[in-house]
Amino acid sequence: MKTYLITGGAGFIGSTLSEKLINLNNKVIVVDNFCDYYDPKIKEKNIQNLQNNKNFCLYKVDIRDLTQMDEIFQRHNIDCIVHLAAMAGVRPSIENPILYQSVNGMGTQNILEIAHKYNVKNLVMASSSSVYGNCSEVPFKETFVVDYAISPYAATKKANEVMAHVYHHLYDINIIMLRFFTVYGPKQRPDLAINKFTRLMLEGREIPMFGDGTSSRDYTYVDDIVDGIIKSIKYNFDNDNVYEIINLGNSSPVSLKEMINTIAEVLNVEPQITQLPMQPGDVEKTYADISKARKMIGYNPKVSFKEGITKFIEWYRNL
Repeated sequence: MKTYLITGGAGFIGSTLSEKLINLNNKVIVVDNFCDYYDPKIKEKNIQNLQNNKNFCLYKVDIRDLTQMDEIFQRHNIDCIVHLAAMAGVRPSIENPILYQSVNGMGTQNILEIAHKYNVKNLVMASSSSVYGNCSEVPFKETFVVDYAISPYAATKKANEVMAHVYHHLYDINIIMLRFFTVYGPKQRPDLAINKFTRLMLEGREIPMFGDGTSSRDYTYVDDIVDGIIKSIKYNFDNDNVYEIINLGNSSPVSLKEMINTIAEVLNVEPQITQLPMQPGDVEKTYADISKARKMIGYNPKVSFKEGITKFIEWYRNL
């Protein structure tokens, strides 16, 4: 049995990962501040089934609070940190860049510093496909230069990759940075498009479509992402001197129009669409080259977009 500390562990990806790790007979310590970016009750529900498990421990703590984080590490012998906590979203980061720098920048710095202090040698950390900006070449490879962010959120994620390398180099910490590509599925945040559009269609309301519908995203089902995280953890435990940046996507982009039509088809409704201008900071497309993930960690996404939407809507209807 290993002990994992998961930051942001009550969120969408974090709670799904927590369940999986506990089912694999591990101990999970979740750190989450339950901020009001969306209704904290959603996070409470995410971890409801774990609360009485003897191998689960929850701390309602902000990762920027180094004193409280230090106390957690004094109490527990952590084998691996999975750092998922962040202020998420491109558009909100433009409205409040200082908050994003505080949480994603200083918060991540705290995680790296405390890993060094308590000699935790294995970290897996969430980066984002947003770091690629409006790269014209596709699919996106980890070797691309990503120095031209177009949102504060993307800039913080790129900065985290750089700072993580510093701690790997100075303190011999194994670190894998995972660039997630548009994760969706059960427990998805209510502000994300698939969740939002499902809700609007069921209510018979209009769908806001930014742009002409040709922008595309490499939607990746949450179970495939969690599988990639667990495979990355294993790679870290099995190897020395690890610093890697790895794409986790589905390598099969879906246009905005196709996404709306797929949800409508599964719901058996006719979508009402209002076309609006593209939003600042939004990219035209994301498209992951996952050949490195396949080769290095054995990553192999299995869930097609329509299958994933069907699973999501089944979950949504049972809320």
